[in-house]
Amino acid sequence: MEAAAAGLQEAAPLTLKFEFNPKLGIDNPVLSLAEDHGPSDAWLCPERPRFCLLSKEEGGSFGFQLRQEAGGAGPAVCGVEPGAPAQRQGLREGDRILAVNDQAVAHEALEMVARRIRASGPRVLLAVAAAPAHDPALLCAPLGPGVRPRLCHVVRDEGGFGFSVTHEHPGSFWLVLSPGGAAERAGVPPGARLLEVNGLSVEQLTHSQLRRRLRRSGAQVTLLVAAPEVEEQCRRLGVPLAAPLAEGWALPAGPRRLHLQEGPRGFGFLLREEKGVGGRLGQFLWEVDPGLPADQAGMRAGDRLLAVAGESVEGLGHAETVSRIRAQGSRVALTVVDPEADRFFRMVRLSPLLFLEGAETEDPPGEDAALPPAPRGSRQGSRRCSLYPGPGGGYGFRLSYQAGGPRLSIAQVTPGGAAARAGLQPGDEILEVNGRPVDGEQDVDRLHRLAEAEPPLCLRLGARSPRGWSEL
Repeated sequence: MEAAAAGLQEAAPLTLKFEFNPKLGIDNPVLSLAEDHGPSDAWLCPERPRFCLLSKEEGGSFGFQLRQEAGGAGPAVCGVEPGAPAQRQGLREGDRILAVNDQAVAHEALEMVARRIRASGPRVLLAVAAAPAHDPALLCAPLGPGVRPRLCHVVRDEGGFGFSVTHEHPGSFWLVLSPGGAAERAGVPPGARLLEVNGLSVEQLTHSQLRRRLRRSGAQVTLLVAAPEVEEQCRRLGVPLAAPLAEGWALPAGPRRLHLQEGPRGFGFLLREEKGVGGRLGQFLWEVDPGLPADQAGMRAGDRLLAVAGESVEGLGHAETVSRIRAQGSRVALTVVDPEADRFFRMVRLSPLLFLEGAETEDPPGEDAALPPAPRGSRQGSRRCSLYPGPGGGYGFRLSYQAGGPRLSIAQVTPGGAAARAGLQPGDEILEVNGRPVDGEQDVDRLHRLAEAEPPLCLRLGARSPRGWSEL
């Protein structure tokens, strides 16, 4: 692992650059719409990370590259382009990437960090440090629930939007809520500071300009807001009130997770590469056959594919996306978004993948009860997945051991954790760990030891049917 990492640093052709296939229309740097933050006391302290909020327009890039540091030190910034968003927001050559949108990445491999940045869409918040003296993972404690800005979708009723605006000077606005009004019902907290309207910052607006923008919103408006206590805590931590950190409240649409079990006639859908909302190339799902697994899982014709087994496919070509689906075997976890949700997230300039925590999960009916149990150890229909630890260092699942039936299985999956994003479900049987078969009680201790080793943790899984244990 260390030799491979060192090779990435030494070999220029292996440097990963955020300059994607021109066919996808995202290969040129453009103006940033984010605030140009100046130095702060927190930034000058060597034991505190700096935060760089990067923004790119459609057809643009962030304007920097990554290289893998030797000795497993994690990815570092290189190739910062003059005038690009990365340079204007203070990203420097040699900076270590500590976190991507509150996801600690200091010990992740370069490709995983790059994947997280791509999945963030047009905006990303990076926590970086020039040369951390201590474990960099300790410098970036994730924000807890409720200590984040809120993205709230407010629908006008007979009382209007249900708030009025107070201000001290241009760009500083606070909301006064009408009790029981539309804004309060949409989750806007009392005394919230207004940060964005429909994906655009209000920091340069006068009060009259803000009022005109709200009127032009029509019957509904999406607000990025921060409660007073959130604003204060982020100020103390030196964390910007950035949209990529936001929690979604009462959003009109969102991503959906689909779990498909292949049947005798396949999954029952067609994947096609074409242009979608805003002319972007993407992977779209069509010809959903009635009654087949895709239809039963809730797939809709015209859905755009966002992720396979929890890993983003944004920016990937058609052949590579198909390969990732096939690699999952006969049981596939897909994350999709319909055209209405696609338009919404494009308007607010955020990736739908940032709002997966509350995503709707649709499972097919429990038809696997009719499937005959496969012989133990059979490779037919099994699936493989690679897990990387989350911010707390864990993989987000608990194990169960039974002397009869399956020897080792998934007992519990933490919502939103690494295992959940990879598609693991309670009841899944562990057949192999890092290429070695699992067939005894000692494998529980072995798996716990492997969980502390260098990631990824590679599992081959089967699943339990209601009648017994079998590989699907």
